[in-house]
Amino acid sequence: MEKILVSACLLGSHVRYNGSYRLNNHPVLTRWQAEGRVVQICPEVAAGFSTPRPPAEILGAAGAVLHGQGHVVEQTGNDVTALYLEAGQLALELARETGCRYAVLTDGSPSCGSSFVYDGSFSGKRVAGHGTTTALLEANGIRVFSEDNIGELDDLLNGAAGTAA
Repeated sequence: MEKILVSACLLGSHVRYNGSYRLNNHPVLTRWQAEGRVVQICPEVAAGFSTPRPPAEILGAAGAVLHGQGHVVEQTGNDVTALYLEAGQLALELARETGCRYAVLTDGSPSCGSSFVYDGSFSGKRVAGHGTTTALLEANGIRVFSEDNIGELDDLLNGAAGTAA
């Protein structure tokens, strides 16, 4: 049975920067939990960030923070790049320890974004790209899906289970 790394805020945990959560009781996530598939993590909290915390965005090329071509900066101006890189490393270690080949992470986050992040201006402008955790997971062969694509991953897992039988 495939284990899936899942953002804690998608499971109802109040760990987002503003102390909120993103989803709660999503039927597929609820089923995966009952099946024992879910490995829960909030990369930022794992790296030591508090909840709530100042909003953060990526300055520079989204997804390129891993290569030193961008920074993660809080709205206060504090550069938190090192902690976001540590957050990604902790998520990768957990995924490896638990055998996760897939992840469902929160889109838009400077850590977990998989299709978009915010542009660093704190104006709400989205840009295509990956957050630090997603970029690191993808670079290590772990496929990341956003909360909007849970059904796609569920179909993939069901298809894989059907062909393995």
